[in-house]
Amino acid sequence: MDDQYKKPEDQGFTYDPEKRDDPYADVRRESEPYTFGPFGPNQAYSTNEIQPSEQSNTVDVTPTATKEYRPFTVSGGPARNDWGGKPPRRTSFRAMFASFLVGVVAVGALMYTSDRQNWFTSDLLGGTSQTQNAAVSAKPVSNSVGNSEDVVRPNNIAKIFQQSSPAVVKIETYAAAQQNNGGGMLNDDFFRQFFGDDFGGGNNGGDSSKQGELQPSGMGSGFIFDSTGYILTNQHVIADASEIKVTIEGHEKPYTAKLLGSSYDLDLAVLKIEGNGFPTLKLGDSSSLNMGDWVVAIGNPYGFEHTITVGVLSSNERQISIPDSKGTRNYQHLLQTDASINPGNSGGPLLNLQGEVIGINTAVSSQAQGIGFAIPTSTITEVLDNLKSNTKIPQKPVPFIGATLMDMSEDIAQRLGIDKSVTGSFVREVMFNTPAYKADLRQYDVITGMDGQTFKTKENLIAAIQKKSVGDKVKLDVLRGDKKIEITVEIGNKNEFNTQE
Repeated sequence: MDDQYKKPEDQGFTYDPEKRDDPYADVRRESEPYTFGPFGPNQAYSTNEIQPSEQSNTVDVTPTATKEYRPFTVSGGPARNDWGGKPPRRTSFRAMFASFLVGVVAVGALMYTSDRQNWFTSDLLGGTSQTQNAAVSAKPVSNSVGNSEDVVRPNNIAKIFQQSSPAVVKIETYAAAQQNNGGGMLNDDFFRQFFGDDFGGGNNGGDSSKQGELQPSGMGSGFIFDSTGYILTNQHVIADASEIKVTIEGHEKPYTAKLLGSSYDLDLAVLKIEGNGFPTLKLGDSSSLNMGDWVVAIGNPYGFEHTITVGVLSSNERQISIPDSKGTRNYQHLLQTDASINPGNSGGPLLNLQGEVIGINTAVSSQAQGIGFAIPTSTITEVLDNLKSNTKIPQKPVPFIGATLMDMSEDIAQRLGIDKSVTGSFVREVMFNTPAYKADLRQYDVITGMDGQTFKTKENLIAAIQKKSVGDKVKLDVLRGDKKIEITVEIGNKNEFNTQE
């Protein structure tokens, strides 16, 4: 008979309940049922057949009436060798999903906390540590900024404009038509390159029938800083004006303004209109600004009233020079910004994010983009009372000799009939009764040096002159034609002559 028809007793197994060769039988019956494991070395069992042991020992399995044994199941993995232990419990989908959510929340919380508290500081990125930073003195800032904030643009620009715009005025100037004939300030090419606040001035200068009549000569901006009608603007906006008109938002007719005081050197002017209760702007502290701080400009560029532009403070302590028919304006301590400033913005306010005036928009480089300049309030507040009361502004002595200079070039040298390699400062003009005039410095002379030192450019020569004190005597090395001469000049005070060099 085949083995598959043999009785269990014939295959070497017996199910005698009286035989208990298993030493763990009592323990097993007292414990929770579990799946059987191998009982002998290198033995394999299945649920379908039981192989006889290589030895003559038999295994007795005694079922009980009260407990059932779990069937053996295959998990698909390797056979478990830790027989005698409980089988692994399956993890439910709900538990897995809950664990996933907990992990997401935990990781998100850690990322947010590390970002807010700057756990990953410059120590990890190769920068200076907090301990090192403590030893470095930093300029105090008006508003502390968290590096974790990603702000594209401030969200209060509209509110700043709404509150500040009513105090910004449009200024229109009028002058007799004949005043715009010839080489006036507004017709100076270099002047117009920076300011450009000429809107039709001189258009009718050739019409003899309109000679002497007031014609529009310029347009600019300003702002009210006192509710009784005091307005601050640039001097170049109202220069040479016979009449000044001020237009205020919400008022039907323009006001006729009176010029109280002005400063050519500082390019500032204060106007007064009759009335009370006008909206005003507060003067802020320009020194509290930092590079990159947001700024807002409001004005009337090209006649487009109440135009707002936004940018940042690009730099401060800028110095530029703008010559016109009356001399050269040497601006110092200017604020530079990339907020769009165009002709007509001159005299308008440059505001911080608190709506305070930190500068007066004054000039722009027409040969570049985003290079505008404003006079800081630190300069304005020093002279504001003098401008309001039309009293003389105390001026520091400015050393000068009283000559208009140009850098030498090969073309100038050829016209003068001298060596093209000559360097120095070409005397284009000598002002009457100035130190240079009294010392017999002449037009078309070439200044090659001073006090035995060579100066190849006019900038270097002027800088050396300005380092001298009023009353000092200097010796100028001059080339006049083909002759070399020496001229002694006593340094004068520019403020007394309204000239520059």
